[in-house]
Amino acid sequence: MLKSSWIAGVAGATTLTLIHQTARLVTDKAPRMDVLGRRALRPLTDKLGLGHDSSQAQGLALAGDLISNSIYYAAVGWGRPQTVWQRGAALGAAAGLGAITLPQLMGLGHRPQARTWETRMMAFSWYFIGGLAAAGAWQVWKKRS
Repeated sequence: MLKSSWIAGVAGATTLTLIHQTARLVTDKAPRMDVLGRRALRPLTDKLGLGHDSSQAQGLALAGDLISNSIYYAAVGWGRPQTVWQRGAALGAAAGLGAITLPQLMGLGHRPQARTWETRMMAFSWYFIGGLAAAGAWQVWKKRS
């Protein structure tokens, strides 16, 4: 069960990151979770002597997002197999709501994830999709093993 949970977590996180990175190239209304990631890592990048907007800082932020979201979405496999889709939906919805509301409360500055109604809906929807992708990956992996 542990292996399928980790695979599901990575699938959910990868799906979310691909959507975010593609959308930011397509529309200026896309939530910029990468900006929040760089802000959260600012103490580390300052110690390492990296610029806040450098490609190294961006890479660290994306790696941090992939790792933390993989751990988070891995929880989709914890519970009864019959409720994996409900857990995926609940995890995605909770992450989406958190992405919209928590960054400002955490002191990460203005809200690149919640500038407009469309931006907030995109952020929520993409995290929700990540949860469903994790549930789907978990189910596929379990059937194969």
